[in-house]
Amino acid sequence: MNSTNTMDNVNTNKNMSTMNNANNMDMLNTLNSSAEISMTQMPEGFIETNFVINVFNAVIDDISFDRGNRLVTISYEECVRCVNRGNRVTLIVDDNTQIIDQWGNTIAANRLQRNMNINASFSSVMTRSIPPQARAFTIQLLDNTSSYNTTIGRIVNINHADRFITILTNSGVSPIIRFNIAPDAVILTPAGRMTGLSGLTPGMRVRITHATFMTLSIPPQTTAYRIQILW
Repeated sequence: MNSTNTMDNVNTNKNMSTMNNANNMDMLNTLNSSAEISMTQMPEGFIETNFVINVFNAVIDDISFDRGNRLVTISYEECVRCVNRGNRVTLIVDDNTQIIDQWGNTIAANRLQRNMNINASFSSVMTRSIPPQARAFTIQLLDNTSSYNTTIGRIVNINHADRFITILTNSGVSPIIRFNIAPDAVILTPAGRMTGLSGLTPGMRVRITHATFMTLSIPPQTTAYRIQILW
């Protein structure tokens, strides 16, 4: 009788162990599936989650091809959710990568060229290679032509009624510049999300893409077409 009870206990423990292993595998598959969905679903524009790194004003160092994918190696200093600055990463660009111009219009991947400046959104899951590789979610080309200038500074004043901001900058033109915001101007948060004039506050550091001309007034004025909040 004791032998029978012992065998029953062994069988019971064995069955429970099998059930626990099966439950653990199901749970692991569920967690992996959830993480994969979080990392691969890409809405319009840039997103801000623990699974995504956003970099700004990066430079394309090299472009190569592997198994039908573009491998775009970039170097960058400005980033959100990255540990070290001045990093390099190789972006895996496939059919699911969203590639847009500075105004948000979809463009072809063959527009990507060496020495271009881009913003990029990519997975925080990387290979251990040097440089590491990560899947690219969004790449935004920045305009490098002479029809626009870029100024970085800190907002000191915002006029919502007349739609202009005044910033303090190290620009050689003037330490104070007034930017009249174009009706179709794009304003982006540090994570790359679209926002409005209400999303700007004094003290914010911003990068402004604007017209090349400036008035001779004090302070000088020009038209802003794109405002990227840095922090």
